[in-house]
Amino acid sequence: MKNVILLILTMLSVLNLKAQKDSTAEPLAIGETRTLHSERLGEDRILNINLPQTYDASRSYPVLYLLDGSLNEDFLHICGLVQFFNLQFKMPDFIIIGIANVDRKRDFTYPTELEDLKKDLPTAGHSAAFIQFLEEELQPYIEKTYSTNGTKYMIGQSLGGLLATEVLLKKANLFTHYLIVSPSLWWDDESMLKQAASLFAQQQFKQ
Repeated sequence: MKNVILLILTMLSVLNLKAQKDSTAEPLAIGETRTLHSERLGEDRILNINLPQTYDASRSYPVLYLLDGSLNEDFLHICGLVQFFNLQFKMPDFIIIGIANVDRKRDFTYPTELEDLKKDLPTAGHSAAFIQFLEEELQPYIEKTYSTNGTKYMIGQSLGGLLATEVLLKKANLFTHYLIVSPSLWWDDESMLKQAASLFAQQQFKQ
């Protein structure tokens, strides 16, 4: 009996060693990471980029700009959703640009005079510089680097949704489509919401 058990253990050990030899590890890549220096923000910004599986530079693609696009935030989720809808519902291929955060409270909020907000969030209130970065640096860089077709989506939620709402109301032509989820319109005592109608009326939309 002892000999049988010893034989079985020996065979299991041999099989385990063979499995280890047959097993190989390779990187699992879903995209690429680029660093873009921003003069407007005075810092380097990390871009997480997912290209269509069949990306072809001779074709052109819509671009999805994702706020909160760090690897540990929404980038992987959105890439998975886009891939799922590509396969199941024939959604067009997208170039996904995840804009990694440095200080989202600084970048996604406009100035406020409310003392409690200024005290609790001392870096807040610099969305204008971030919007300049989007318009003058990021979009030109992406359009120069990849084959794009002029269709540009912005996705933002929470504070990112507040920033997306500000862009929509002040510079709507910066993107062709907006996906805004649960925006933090409470910011600055809902001042953006109160100005929405007048701000939108001032827009001059491209035909």
